[in-house]
Amino acid sequence: MQTSPAPYAVDEHNSRGRQFPEKTHPYRAAFERDRDRIIHCAAFRRLEGKTQVFTTGLNDHYRTRMTHSIEVAQIGRTVARVLNLNESLTEAICLAHDLGHSPFGHAGEAVLNDLMAGAGGFEHNRQSLRIVDFLEHPYSAFAGLNLMYETRTALAKHQSPYDKPDGTAESICLEGQIADLADRIAYNCHDLEDGLRSRLLEEKELRGIVLYEEAALAVQADKIDDIVIRRTRIAKAILDYLAVDTIENSKTKLRDFEIQSLEQVYACRRRLIELSSAVETQLRELEQFLLKNLYHHPQIAGQAEKVRDWLGRLFEKFSQKPDLMPRYYQSMISTEGLRRVVCDYISGMTDRFALSCQE
Repeated sequence: MQTSPAPYAVDEHNSRGRQFPEKTHPYRAAFERDRDRIIHCAAFRRLEGKTQVFTTGLNDHYRTRMTHSIEVAQIGRTVARVLNLNESLTEAICLAHDLGHSPFGHAGEAVLNDLMAGAGGFEHNRQSLRIVDFLEHPYSAFAGLNLMYETRTALAKHQSPYDKPDGTAESICLEGQIADLADRIAYNCHDLEDGLRSRLLEEKELRGIVLYEEAALAVQADKIDDIVIRRTRIAKAILDYLAVDTIENSKTKLRDFEIQSLEQVYACRRRLIELSSAVETQLRELEQFLLKNLYHHPQIAGQAEKVRDWLGRLFEKFSQKPDLMPRYYQSMISTEGLRRVVCDYISGMTDRFALSCQE
């Protein structure tokens, strides 16, 4: 049975709306339309070919940016539904949070940021907002997707240990805060699973990591002979544990801070959707393990120099011969500047397409 939304949830009545007013839809609410516009945009489709941790094409079972975004949305929807918040808004933010990612993951982002030094740099959260506000162009009346204010703000202020937004990040709606934590839960659990699948991580290395040990105990991993089933069940147990803690701790915070309105959420100078302190410590332990043993693994880190060479040569190629870019991008050079347009074009590429442009 559907329950009434909490008084501090975002809805169409307390939303700041769209930049360009539109007629209401007879069957879909405004934030459902945001979600659908994101799913149908070209930038979302390209996430299928962008690196999460492992370069796409190496193995069909590894996560891509698209499958990661869908998994984030699944976690976000669950938390939002239990807390009686706006499930459609949460889903829209989750699905769009990585739209601005470059090819080749964070290595590609670092390269583009260096290439854009002195010209505004490159940061994928800002690029996500640029995509939905400007680069996507399915309408003749305006640029971008004309998303609701709350969706756009949450994208601009997306925050995680690997995402540092400009300015303060606290004054976003609870739905945006859910998306931030759902992202963190998803990539830690699923990067762990993919790391074990790749054999870059070994189960014995995880002994002593509290989250892993407790999850293994909960699923009786010692009785599961099949390694694929064992690592999957452990990863899912960690995910469930973190999601439940998020829900229960956030309920407590909302009650303790006596939150009764959206205005109070915006006025609160700290996060209200958080893990409990004990579980936060456990997750940080796992994050440090993954940073040291997976993200900095020689096989993963060794790609960084190759990426620097690939994207550097692409940037030079299109800067010297902008007519090689599609006409849409060429048309923006006079207003946006050559370097920014080249950056827009390259950052939108899939891994495979970026490599094909080297030929």
